[in-house]
Amino acid sequence: MEITEGQDRDERVLELIAPHAEAARRARDEGRWDYSCSDAQELQARVLERAGRADEAIRILGQDIVENSYLTLNTLTAYAELLARHHRLDELRELATGQDAHTVLHIYAGALRDHGRAHEAETVMRDAIAADDWVGYRAWLSSALLRDGRLDDAIAVAEPGFSWYDCSNLLAPLVYPLLDRPEELLRLLEHPLTVPHHGHEEFQHWWRAFALAGLGRTDEAIALAEAHPDPWTDPRIVKAGLLSTAGHLSAAAAELRDLGTIEAREELFEVLVRQGRAAEAIAAHPTVAEQRAAESKPESALLREDGYSLEPPF
Repeated sequence: MEITEGQDRDERVLELIAPHAEAARRARDEGRWDYSCSDAQELQARVLERAGRADEAIRILGQDIVENSYLTLNTLTAYAELLARHHRLDELRELATGQDAHTVLHIYAGALRDHGRAHEAETVMRDAIAADDWVGYRAWLSSALLRDGRLDDAIAVAEPGFSWYDCSNLLAPLVYPLLDRPEELLRLLEHPLTVPHHGHEEFQHWWRAFALAGLGRTDEAIALAEAHPDPWTDPRIVKAGLLSTAGHLSAAAAELRDLGTIEAREELFEVLVRQGRAAEAIAAHPTVAEQRAAESKPESALLREDGYSLEPPF
């Protein structure tokens, strides 16, 4: 479908997709889960839309949603996004506030923000949290507040999920957008509501060390990393990474050259590129054969005597 875009072949593509879309509808009506054609309906709508027939796409896909004649939630999401792109906010609101709110409410809230109605979007999501404290609502709202520069508000919304297990943990989605904003990252990590990532406290130590290095507090960053070593990475690679983050590229390169492992040479490549030393970077980078040979080593061969891994186990 992608290769035909802009090639004046939409009508032909629609002819080819139509039987698959009908097969998907029949499969659901007959109680069969034929995933081989599960995306045909949304593809049909996309081609209609790009052919300038958005109203028809909305009508056809909307009827599928009303009749529950679709196989996956991706089709429902595609319909909500189609409504959002064409400013059909009333229809989108009706869809998003019904039984499928977990799947599409964030699309409605995003559409409100795109129309300059950020306060209304926030109210919609806060009301949803009050009625049904689902992690997805908190995740969307906290991320939106962070994008608006409201870090304290984002923390307050996400805090109940800071100690949850991996998939539902709400600390990491706030951390990653701040990795290049070390002052705000440190403020997040030192906030009284912030607790260690449940079962992964080592991540918080790494994040704090990274923030300190970004602020130029290199000695503090290295001391923190040494006090809480990463069991999967050689401490010298961690140290070099902190030196690089702090802008001490020559010192980082020296540390990595002395270490000389495959992982160290991969990291050295990045440092040398940042220094504008492309030829040296290429020479330092391990060959494909060296990387494959390292990957084929038994795990015991990748451990130092003190138990730290010289290469990650994946």
